[in-house]
Amino acid sequence: MTTNIQSMIKPVGHTWWWHGLLLLAVIGLLTAYHDVFDVYEVSILIFTGFSMAFVGNQWPEFRVHAIAVAILSLFAIQLYGSDLAAAEVNGLLQYILASQSAIMWMSVFFIAATLAYFGGLIFRSAYTEKIGTSFTWIATTFGMTGLMVRWRETHMMGADIGYIPVSNLYEVFILFAVITALIYLFYERRYQVRSLGGFVLLVISAAVAFQLWYAFERNAHEIQPLVPALQSYWMKIHVPANFIGYGAFAMAAMVGVAYLLVNWRMQKNPSASLVKSMPPLSMMDDLMYKSIALGFAFFTVATILGALWAAEAWGGYWSWDPKETWALIVWLNYAAWLHMRMTKGWNGVPMAWWAIVGLFVTLFAFLGVNMFLSGLHSYGGL
Repeated sequence: MTTNIQSMIKPVGHTWWWHGLLLLAVIGLLTAYHDVFDVYEVSILIFTGFSMAFVGNQWPEFRVHAIAVAILSLFAIQLYGSDLAAAEVNGLLQYILASQSAIMWMSVFFIAATLAYFGGLIFRSAYTEKIGTSFTWIATTFGMTGLMVRWRETHMMGADIGYIPVSNLYEVFILFAVITALIYLFYERRYQVRSLGGFVLLVISAAVAFQLWYAFERNAHEIQPLVPALQSYWMKIHVPANFIGYGAFAMAAMVGVAYLLVNWRMQKNPSASLVKSMPPLSMMDDLMYKSIALGFAFFTVATILGALWAAEAWGGYWSWDPKETWALIVWLNYAAWLHMRMTKGWNGVPMAWWAIVGLFVTLFAFLGVNMFLSGLHSYGGL
């Protein structure tokens, strides 16, 4: 009993500075913006502080990441001052720290990380895989910095325009890439295995490719005022919770791809290089389960928050809008997956295929509904 208590207290003792730093940040924000924060935004800020304290307490690399994002974002905001045109004359903003520049660097490093992870897997080079991890951290830091700076840029365009940048497909694809990468990096450290990195980074690189196309083809990176339905504090919690779910589901699907590939190769040749380089099937199966359990928890919370938001915006908790209907289908799909896993003991190949199919169901709910169906959520279309 004493040992358990000591193991719980020890991390806190080592991270007192982290908790103090977050406390100062929360107090500073409340002091600086108390005149514009309402009770909901204050609650969100405090909850975010507690959440970051908990995650950072368990995950040292996250602390470094968060501090780096804070420093880079604040430095970029300082360089901007009150003039958006500063990005056109200041080299650091123009090429590195303006939101669009940081997001471009994110894209470069995510693609480089994918190549590094697969290079390490193919050539069985632990050093190359470590480079993949470093590139992923750099990409995640640039991506989050880009979102933070974009948040400030929206406010600089006008008091009636400013919003948290998770309101359109361009912004949420960036959020998806960052969140999925963070979820992967957490489990990479937990399992001490890097050979799955290339598979997970593939889906992130696909998201990066989409947001690059969307930016250049549709000028989606341009900041536009929000439609009335999105001008709500609910967006600050509903969308991030949703995308933690999406990111976890995507990771589970890519681990499922790796599982099927290794299982197929093992049947052909148990001593094949791929079989030796990849983690055991039991570990991948466990990782699929934990990823889907994490995603299901956050997706459930996001769905409840969405219903509360709908009641405020449209006068009803549920209207069988296509987006709502497909969100329910996604929820039922993963509820069934977890039910069969926990009560019937299903695992292995069937569950890997199910996780992959589940990603396509989720993708249609997220993107396909916007493209092919119309409803109350039509403002999110391509």
